[in-house]
Amino acid sequence: MGATNFYMGSLRYSPCGRKRKNHALNPVKKQRPEFKPMRPNLDNLRAQQEKQYNSLMEEYMKNGNYHEIMSDCTRKENPVYTGTLVKGIATMHKSNAVPVISQQEAEDISKMRRN
Repeated sequence: MGATNFYMGSLRYSPCGRKRKNHALNPVKKQRPEFKPMRPNLDNLRAQQEKQYNSLMEEYMKNGNYHEIMSDCTRKENPVYTGTLVKGIATMHKSNAVPVISQQEAEDISKMRRN
């Protein structure tokens, strides 16, 4: 059927033999909505947003509290382990760091081999 359609020019089937969804005998007429250009009033929108969403920084500056809310910006010290449970860190395979708790565990990790 596809070969004859190619020569004859069918309206219902494409040249490769597939049936067309919208063929020329019954064209689908779509109703398009009327075009209306959008003209937003930016001044009104901005005024509404200013009323609805107050700026916290502006409020603090009006009240004189802006410098009080700022925290100390110094660098914090890095956390350091101060306990006695972990004896050290061992490497099992490639860069897999494992905490070592006892002497026996350290020996077991050192004797491990790949299978």
